[in-house]
Amino acid sequence: MTGDKANDLKPDVRRRQVFYIPGYDPMLPRRYRELYRTEGAKQAKISGYSLDLKGQTGSEVYTWSVKSEIKGMKTEAEFAFLLWSDIVQGSMDRSIPATFLLLARVVWIYLSTGALWRLTRLRRGPVIAALYPVFMLSAQLLLACLAGWLVGWLISLVLPIWLGLLAGLLAIGALMRWFRSIDNRFFAYYLLHDYAFSAQYYGAEPPEMLARMAAFGDQIHAALAGDFDEVLLVGHSSGAHIGVSVLADMLRRYDLPANGPKLGFLTLGQVVPMVSFLPRADRLRGDLAMLSQSDALTWVDITAPGDGCTFALCDPVAVSGAAPAAGKRWPLVISAAFTQTLSPELYRRLKWRFFRMHFQYLCAFDRPGDFDYFQITAGPVSLASRYQDRTQSPSRILSAHSPYQTQRIGD
Repeated sequence: MTGDKANDLKPDVRRRQVFYIPGYDPMLPRRYRELYRTEGAKQAKISGYSLDLKGQTGSEVYTWSVKSEIKGMKTEAEFAFLLWSDIVQGSMDRSIPATFLLLARVVWIYLSTGALWRLTRLRRGPVIAALYPVFMLSAQLLLACLAGWLVGWLISLVLPIWLGLLAGLLAIGALMRWFRSIDNRFFAYYLLHDYAFSAQYYGAEPPEMLARMAAFGDQIHAALAGDFDEVLLVGHSSGAHIGVSVLADMLRRYDLPANGPKLGFLTLGQVVPMVSFLPRADRLRGDLAMLSQSDALTWVDITAPGDGCTFALCDPVAVSGAAPAAGKRWPLVISAAFTQTLSPELYRRLKWRFFRMHFQYLCAFDRPGDFDYFQITAGPVSLASRYQDRTQSPSRILSAHSPYQTQRIGD
């Protein structure tokens, strides 16, 4: 289905509530609001519609509103940013020695459980991204030690040896602190903490996230009782598997209102297997199994092979070994097809900017197809209607590669 055909679908949304769960990111929500504003304006100009964003104040939840007009159809969308950047910031607050201990622990967990080998067989791109901080931090430590040895040797030529040793150690510490201060160029510390966040608990939910996830579910449930035509949850990157458990827990705890809004779940650039392949990810695997059979929602999973940080076209339920024997409905796995939806010029500019490419789902496409993030979140057609006739990607991967398989349909 092309972008033009998507615009011809029957409108069924006048008011929408959107909840957005970001990935592991210490940045505050303003960055995402401004990304939506600037990229939405680009997409609206390319595709020929209008999009108007306004920030909101006076709420404990970071929100903004969007008004769109597409082919004469007007829609209002309220955005709520489900914040957990404070938890991310806290998890990154480690000393350099503690960071290297964490590095050793994470490497041991993925090796000893057999998860790393299974993940490599699934998609190599995100595994390479996971191994990157191992090699980068090791290289930084090696360079610091060599520099420290050189400083110590030079000092010991003219001063007592103990002063040379002290100077060498100080040089090592100074250089390592400098490397960390410029991690916004290398992202080694950031990526390590990202993959370690759940891995250090062998795939179980980090304790600090449990209450936050329950609160997210409460907010979504409250919106389902509101005057909306659709309630849409968007989970990007690590936010995808958080969203899975948030929705599954909400559906267990609450009955959805009769004749309420449509419930949509959109996962973008997911990295679910990095967690679901670990031994204590029983809850996540059970939540995947539950959502895959639910008739209470529409779940669309969008990835792209051009994004090296995602498990592209890997059905997160199936590859995690959580697919039920019968009755699996979701997710609908679709490719964003970056090589087709981005012009060759733009694709070449972005190809080696891995983090930027991982955020392309939230950005404008200069050759848009049926995936248009701004029409999905602010346009007049619900997720269910937009993809009702869409078939699964023929390239999707369904083989159950996880070494641990559990199903937890209900409590």
